[in-house]
Amino acid sequence: MTIHSKTNHCKIVDCTVRDGGLVNNWDFSVEFVQDLYNSLNEAGVEYMEVGYKNSPRLLKGSENAGPWRFLDDDYLRKVIPNKLNTKLSALVDVGRVDENDILPRNESMLDLIRVASYARDTEKAIELGTLFHERGYETTINIMALSNVMDNELNESLAMISDSPIDVVYIVDSYGSLDPDDIRYLVEKFRRSVKNKRLGVHTHNNMQLAFANTLAAADMGVELLDASVYGMGRAAGNTPTELLLAKLTNPGYSLRPVLGMIEKHMLKLREKEEWGYLIPDMITGTLDEHPRSAMGWRASADRDKFTEFYDKMTTPEVYSSK
Repeated sequence: MTIHSKTNHCKIVDCTVRDGGLVNNWDFSVEFVQDLYNSLNEAGVEYMEVGYKNSPRLLKGSENAGPWRFLDDDYLRKVIPNKLNTKLSALVDVGRVDENDILPRNESMLDLIRVASYARDTEKAIELGTLFHERGYETTINIMALSNVMDNELNESLAMISDSPIDVVYIVDSYGSLDPDDIRYLVEKFRRSVKNKRLGVHTHNNMQLAFANTLAAADMGVELLDASVYGMGRAAGNTPTELLLAKLTNPGYSLRPVLGMIEKHMLKLREKEEWGYLIPDMITGTLDEHPRSAMGWRASADRDKFTEFYDKMTTPEVYSSK
């Protein structure tokens, strides 16, 4: 008897290409993406996020990124010519997407478009999401860095979203600083404030809690669960897709195809790129800080001087003088 028999409502959104792309500058081969799509489809995963749909001209320094940084519809059609059961999703950032770059859904490979936004930009996020809704897409708003949002600001955001046509609202633990009690508190709050919306959760593994946090959310009826194969995502990475496949009670899920993907592609990739639980990321997680300082530290010659990083992060005078 499994404790989590309440998870039949859950759907997995695999973010390997999108969040994992933050690790390797979206430099995934066509074969990688095709194999990932086929293995996720075979595993019964409901959504695969194939990258960002931001507009290159609105983002400087974007010329060197791989193709999944700015999804081109024709390119996507070539890479995934036959869409199977797994739906395709893309993420856009408020202020980084030109609405004219988004085709109507009946002409597009995408099913779901998610809008990532800070609480202060909720109005713009709703405007964008409403536009995508009118073009026929499923829509979500992902409120980032929730651990740093004041309660009154969050209440205002949720009230606005409640009156919008957006389908799903996401609880995002951007800094990997939340624990299951925090997640339960937020789910209850979101439930009260956006009664007519479905909920989603996106976690980071800075404190080894990504999976536990996702299960806590699932247990409370949160429907869309973000994950990535082998946990590949920015810095500490995300909830591993394979763990959700193994643990959730959905009879349509199968773990085996994703193990094949890890064997064939992820092990090689992990030798080249770094992600997952690492001490500097753990430190930023415990301090509820953006992971950029940890990522910068890991990229420096002092990468393994953990006490020095900790001292820098916990001594304001030192940190601000750098």
